[in-house]
Amino acid sequence: MHVNDEQMLAIQEVEAGYGDIQILRKLSINVMSSDRVGLFGPNGHGKTTLLETISGLQKPWSGKMLFKGECINGLTPYEILDLGIVHVPQGNTLFPNMTILENLHAGAYSKKNWPHRKKRLEKVFSIFPMLSQRKKQVACTLSGGERQMLALGVGLMAKCELLMLDEPSLGLSPIAKEELGYAIQKITDTGINLILVEQDFDFMSGLTDHYYMIEGGKVIHDSTKEDMSKSEITKMYFGNGRK
Repeated sequence: MHVNDEQMLAIQEVEAGYGDIQILRKLSINVMSSDRVGLFGPNGHGKTTLLETISGLQKPWSGKMLFKGECINGLTPYEILDLGIVHVPQGNTLFPNMTILENLHAGAYSKKNWPHRKKRLEKVFSIFPMLSQRKKQVACTLSGGERQMLALGVGLMAKCELLMLDEPSLGLSPIAKEELGYAIQKITDTGINLILVEQDFDFMSGLTDHYYMIEGGKVIHDSTKEDMSKSEITKMYFGNGRK
């Protein structure tokens, strides 16, 4: 299915963990240039660890990670970010007492990204008009959905070719979740690839087209959107009501 695609990210039998506790066990996934990938599975089984390992926050114990053919094992988070891999982790990672605009500028603070801040700020404001209208507002006064949109905007202030999101819809109201999904769709429509960790199947399936189920630190299921609706694993994990 990917014959004419370029491989953007290849995770090859990666093992990783925290201290002496192993989480990832010879885990392998591929992200092609046209893929929007969804990761799902039980909590505590490796999804967040995988994103942290790809972004350099955790070092792989073994295996290989290739981004556009270049090995990124051992690179710092800053070096990985400058290559174009942006990780928006779960939870509030903003500077709460800084304004929207100050937080956005912080996202472009590296030497390679700072010269492009004006152009990227225009792009962020085109995707999130609310951030432009309220750019002098302090981040801690925003709602949960607004903070998540600001976190995405901060990520887009860096060079972004692959956007990794860790449960961005967690705790949001249905309306805020819908607005967030629309914004993520606008981002991927610009050509940015996506890896989305998500427990809400409806939210995930509206934004992604290739799925990996991770359990016990390994990929136990790999399918396309077409296959997903027929999968027994989908019915078992998300319930028989899914179509």
